Amino acid sequence: MDFLSTSACYWLIITVVFAVVELATVGLITIWFAAGSLVAMILAAFGAGVPLQVAAFVIVSVVCIAAVRPLAAKHFNNKVAKTNIDSIIGKKLVAKTKIDNIADSGKVEFEGSTWLARSTEDNIIISEGEEVIVEKIVGNKLIVRKIF
Repeated sequence: MDFLSTSACYWLIITVVFAVVELATVGLITIWFAAGSLVAMILAAFGAGVPLQVAAFVIVSVVCIAAVRPLAAKHFNNKVAKTNIDSIIGKKLVAKTKIDNIADSGKVEFEGSTWLARSTEDNIIISEGEEVIVEKIVGNKLIVRKIF
């Protein structure tokens, strides 16, 4: 068992580089490769051949990306705030004009801007001044639902 073998040293350097890049980016980008290179380094230290080291690096990296990344991303990125136009979904607004899908008309106002609006249902007409909730955005139109 030669802990200072040349290939083990290379894998250690590669592991440190991936770890430093991960610390610099904080985006769960290279940590998977650091795990793979760590396993390859351990195998090299115990005398495994280079093909086995490379195979272990690839397999561990791919397994970490496929299995662990979705779980980690779910827990680390769960506080992402909606920005820009996505933040309007779910907001209560007031119809500025009559919203009528058949007549292809209707407008609402959001933070000082006038937006085209259509109802979620074709047979519902929303009168001017009625409250609506934004359900989704299609192109440049807000699809709204009347609050009953």
